[in-house]
Amino acid sequence: MSSLAARWPDNLRCVDPVRNPYAPGAGQRPPELAGRGRELDVFDIVLERIARGRPERSLMLTGLRGVGKTVLLNTLRSQAINRLWGSGKIEARPDQSLRRPVAAALHMAVRELAPRHRAPDRIDAFLGVLKAFAQRSNPTGRAGAATKLRDRWQPGIDVPAASGRADSGDIEIDLVELFSDAAAVASDVGTGIAIFIDEMQDLGPEDVSALCAACHELSQLGAPLIVVGAGLPHLPAVLSAAKSYSERLFRYQRIDRLDRIAADRALCAPAEREEVEYEQKALDLLYEKSGGYPYFVQAYGKATWDHAPRSPITAADVRVAAPEAEAELAVGFFGSRFERATPAEREYMRAMAMMSAVEGEPGAVVRDDMDAAVPTAEIARALGRKPASLSPARDALIKKGLIYSGERGTVAFTVPHFGRYLRTQPA
Repeated sequence: MSSLAARWPDNLRCVDPVRNPYAPGAGQRPPELAGRGRELDVFDIVLERIARGRPERSLMLTGLRGVGKTVLLNTLRSQAINRLWGSGKIEARPDQSLRRPVAAALHMAVRELAPRHRAPDRIDAFLGVLKAFAQRSNPTGRAGAATKLRDRWQPGIDVPAASGRADSGDIEIDLVELFSDAAAVASDVGTGIAIFIDEMQDLGPEDVSALCAACHELSQLGAPLIVVGAGLPHLPAVLSAAKSYSERLFRYQRIDRLDRIAADRALCAPAEREEVEYEQKALDLLYEKSGGYPYFVQAYGKATWDHAPRSPITAADVRVAAPEAEAELAVGFFGSRFERATPAEREYMRAMAMMSAVEGEPGAVVRDDMDAAVPTAEIARALGRKPASLSPARDALIKKGLIYSGERGTVAFTVPHFGRYLRTQPA
């Protein structure tokens, strides 16, 4: 028993809910970033190699929702900032061109470098190119005068727009030129620039192609600018479809659920700082409930802490708290996504969920992983439909980010344990 528990009378709580350390929020950094040491070390090496003029590839993080990609992306950005790199971050959206957000990210990165640059004119010259690049997406012609305010966007750059550089209107040509000029500014101050892109799978095909081309050019030049992207498991396929050489262009890192040691550390390290302990059986049950997925570890940890009367926290405390954690996940994590689907899309996902819980045909491998990929042909067979008739529902679910196709002819949920949730919902 902890020293704190010994000092508190039995009729008072020694696990204070006000001091609950766990943080089950979207993109919110947990109190203990457990199990990600390898990824942090790899990025440190990338930054150091670039600082020494060694060739390096841009980095792509892939994984299901809830595994902490955004948290890791933000942590990598902090590493770059600590090394005095210029940095900027954007979140891709399916309905938005890359041009404006990447201009804003580069503007932020160069502003971080500007105070250390000895030639203000060089900074102004780059900002002129950046402004021209950003404004190239603005509407032109007679209809431009009646454009809505949201379309008359200005990048907030006080220098005049340059001409003849990164303003052709071809995003691939323009992005190559823009990134090359930005890298030159970073070289002047002996550092680099890192652009971080979250939800990268949502970029349009032209933007993905342009980004690959720009990274390819930078890698050939050994220029100190890298892109660090994060996206769903099918991000490598999205990049490969744009440029065949993307398989060799990027360093891919799969971000998965935590192993048992890391999951226990994510729970125990913050608790120890509050002088609270867990019984071993409580940790066993928490890992069983969460599956090691970081978001679920935080959700179950927070609910358990709030219900535990004293330290050490027991398995009984976990069992009492689990329904509350599951109810919160059902609304905020699963339900919000389920509500976005149409009836036809829900039918498709329910078929996926049921198939991930049963055996296949005689002689087939038993699917004991509720997050495993399911053949689309089997979904069609289960629904008594032709595969082609289900394509609209499948494509819409992929576009909404609810399922993904990691390899041809299969689909899987982007959300861990979504199949388990769907099996509890009325038809």
